[in-house]
Amino acid sequence: MRIVDFLQAEDIVPEMRGTEKLSALAELAESMARRHGVDAKAALGVLLDREKLASTGIGDGVAIPHGKLAGAPGLCAALARSRPGVPFDSVDGRAAHLFFALIAPESSTGLHLKALARISRLVKDAGFRHRLLEASDAAQMYRMLLEEDGKL
Repeated sequence: MRIVDFLQAEDIVPEMRGTEKLSALAELAESMARRHGVDAKAALGVLLDREKLASTGIGDGVAIPHGKLAGAPGLCAALARSRPGVPFDSVDGRAAHLFFALIAPESSTGLHLKALARISRLVKDAGFRHRLLEASDAAQMYRMLLEEDGKL
C-alpha cells in the first residue's frame, strides 16, 4: 500500500487553524467530511474516542489520529500542518506539527493497519518531516509525499 492510494492533494490542509487538541481534531474531521462524505460529528467522535485510549501523538512533531466509523465509504484521510504546533499529549511531550488522520470502515482492519504502518514508516525520516514543514503549499507537500512514498 502506498500513501497515494488513500491520500490526495485535496486532502491536505497546509495551514491548520486549530491551536489545541480538540480544535485540531475537529478540523481534521471536517476536512474528511468535505472530501469523503463522512459525517463530521461522527468522525470527530471516533477520533476523540481513540484519543481517550491513548494519545495518537507519536512524537517528533507527528500525530496520527485514527479510528473506525460505521458507514465510512472507504479509507478516508487528511494531512494537516501546524507550523506553530498543537499541544497533543504526544509521547515525547512535544507539540505536534504534522497530522495524518485516518477514518476507516468498521470492517477494514487490515487496510487500516496497513495505512497506519505506511504513514509511520514515512514520518520516521526527520529530513522528510522538516521538508513537509517548510513546503510552500499543499501542492508542494503532496509532491514531497509522492517522492518519499516512492522511495519506500
